[in-house]
Amino acid sequence: MQTTKTMKQTCSILLAASSLLWSATAVAAARPRYGGTLRLAVKETPATFDPATLATAGPAGLSRLVFETLTTLDERGRPQPGLAVSWQVEPGNQRWRVLLRNGVSFHDGAILDANAVGASLRASNPNWKIVASADTVIIETDTAEPGLPAELALDRNSIFRRAGGKIGGTGPFSIAQWDSGKRLTLKANDQYWAGRPFLDSIEIDFGKDYREQATLLDLAKADVIEIAPENIHRAQAEGRTVINSEPSKLMALAFAGGPTSEDEAHARAALTMSIDTTAINNVVLQGGGVPAGALLPNWETGYAFTFPVGGSTEIAHQERAQSRRLTSWTLGYDASDSISRVIAERILLNARDAGITLQLASSGATDLRLLRISLPSAEPHVALTELSKALQLPGPKFSSSSVAALYSAEASLLQTHRIIPLVHVRSAVALRANVHDWITFPNGEWRIENVWLAPEKP
Repeated sequence: MQTTKTMKQTCSILLAASSLLWSATAVAAARPRYGGTLRLAVKETPATFDPATLATAGPAGLSRLVFETLTTLDERGRPQPGLAVSWQVEPGNQRWRVLLRNGVSFHDGAILDANAVGASLRASNPNWKIVASADTVIIETDTAEPGLPAELALDRNSIFRRAGGKIGGTGPFSIAQWDSGKRLTLKANDQYWAGRPFLDSIEIDFGKDYREQATLLDLAKADVIEIAPENIHRAQAEGRTVINSEPSKLMALAFAGGPTSEDEAHARAALTMSIDTTAINNVVLQGGGVPAGALLPNWETGYAFTFPVGGSTEIAHQERAQSRRLTSWTLGYDASDSISRVIAERILLNARDAGITLQLASSGATDLRLLRISLPSAEPHVALTELSKALQLPGPKFSSSSVAALYSAEASLLQTHRIIPLVHVRSAVALRANVHDWITFPNGEWRIENVWLAPEKP
């Protein structure tokens, strides 16, 4: 596999050769250049940038600039070498032998070895038995884990080192300054094993709502901003350079527990079918997603379209008629998200038409909540497992690694009546014209280690 360093060298050679065909001006405009600071504005306000906390540290892909994993996933969810160059499994899929990459060092200069890798993996996976030996890490699991290489690519399995009160990784950038929930400054790692990144630094301003972000972009105070799903088409119509993912982030209703009776199960099924998810997507989200009947998006599994989506008043009334008790639930939503409130109000009206009473609550304990959850992985088996954890659902049971087994496991989770999928929405960013080689994967993950900035036009 080509390293980033080799790819950059190859790119330079090809671009130099192309000068025989193109004018010097054209080549200079297209050639990646070193230097500059990329400025991002985002909505999230992460309280920590420490991978050991297992907390989300900003948009998907951001932490990978600092903390790398043993494997990475390509855009189709296939494991690729990262800090590991190869892996082998013994019969039974419970014992894995992982060979580490040579010549990798942490940001403080310490050499990456099996002991450091083992310490990081134990912190996030206490149930794994890990043996570190020279340049090899052996991982033993309690149950068969055929998808372990893909699981090793999750952010929570990032490799890090703690020393002198600081935390560092092996990535193309290191932490220069961290102001919790407000600002993060990263600087280029000159000794990066795959070659120095083009950018000198990256500055991320957190806690900026979408309107603030748009203003910063218009005033040339930000190079990259987020675009809300409902504003993607408008941003494109306004002539902005927009890059969006596939519909990946799940909007769903999650109950606090399972139904306590058959009556309640029918009432939950009635609520599911009463919600007009097509109207929510087309009207509220302005086509920023697709109606969902499944937890995982169709582009990832190929079968999501087979699950019924809400909006059938007839089926909703049939299910409601089989529930002999009056149903009243409290529905919680994020008070800081105006779109969530609009969606919650629509759900309330749809439920009322089906004979179900909902009361909205922006705080406190509720019977069910309106949630937005990012797709945890581009590999569907890992994604379903991680989604189940996030939604506090029973862990999915896979009889094999086949699509049929995946479908069966997801169907079983939906049959618990604890989760109601609504919409899979896209994530998007808008870029200034001088930002090049920004990549957003189908699942919304940013891959920006090779971004470069062209000179500003006068």
